[in-house]
Amino acid sequence: MRPKVLVLFNMKTEPLKLLKEFCDVNVIVYPERSQILEIIEEYDGLIVSPLNLVDEEIIERGKNLKVISTHSAGYDHINIDAATKKGIYVTKVSGVLSEAVAEFAVGLTIALLRKIVYSDKFIRKGLWDSHKTVWAWYKDIETVYGKKVGILGMGPIGKSIARRMKALGAEIYYWSRSRKGDIEREVNAKWLPLDEVIKESNIIILALPSTPETYHIIDEERLKLLEGKYLVNIGRGTLIDEKALVKALEEGKLKGFATDVFEKEPIQESELFEMEWETVLTPHHAGLAEEAMKDMGFQAVKNIISIFKGEIPENLVNRDVLKIKPIEEVKLL
Repeated sequence: MRPKVLVLFNMKTEPLKLLKEFCDVNVIVYPERSQILEIIEEYDGLIVSPLNLVDEEIIERGKNLKVISTHSAGYDHINIDAATKKGIYVTKVSGVLSEAVAEFAVGLTIALLRKIVYSDKFIRKGLWDSHKTVWAWYKDIETVYGKKVGILGMGPIGKSIARRMKALGAEIYYWSRSRKGDIEREVNAKWLPLDEVIKESNIIILALPSTPETYHIIDEERLKLLEGKYLVNIGRGTLIDEKALVKALEEGKLKGFATDVFEKEPIQESELFEMEWETVLTPHHAGLAEEAMKDMGFQAVKNIISIFKGEIPENLVNRDVLKIKPIEEVKLL
């Protein structure tokens, strides 16, 4: 009997076609949680996006569930502990988003420093009465060229950001749990302790995952170190204490803030919305590019097929699950 797989978002056609070669597939685009709870026990595998919350109750209800494959590099939307205890394998994707997200991070930074988004809104509102009005902005507009860029998190995305920033004429500083000799040699990046990176840099870019250790890593105290600097977040919303951030912006201590992620998503209202000059805000879509979505889809599908074939994929998140349920016990193909 072929494995039954439930897909909870609108996956690209080509990866979905590959999945259907090996499995019986049902696609329900962003269903209500109650609907998932009603049908999840029928399925052997689940493929989700970051917008699909897979909590403990869903996992417990999935009596036949063997694999949860997320169509993302992050996996904080899945209760990993509950899945592991139940012997459910959880996989992620990696590498495929690095270039798309890094490109977006650089775009956010340029837009923030050069006031591109504000300028677009300004001209659409019919406010451009003379060049004198616009030229008055020059003291608040800066180039990336010549800046010191501090990157917190030097995984594949952080490295891709570093390469692009170096090409723009920036000096690169970084902090990560371990030093990355390859990027140090490639772009002359300098490793420093976290607070020292903030002190030395003009622009800080967050490229960290959401973990207990990184929760509010930019708090009220570190925001004081960011006075007169720019902050860009393409990691996760929980990296920043948003209340302290708003206060720093209102008081004019933080020069500017650009983000693709928020503590609570989707965000419907925020004091940040009123700060058009100081901020650039986007709806968690740094990785949304045609090429990246297709690549992610193939990787998410190949992860789940590998496990059904009794093979352990490189991007298995919860390796402790191997002690609870050996791979032979979840093999269906």
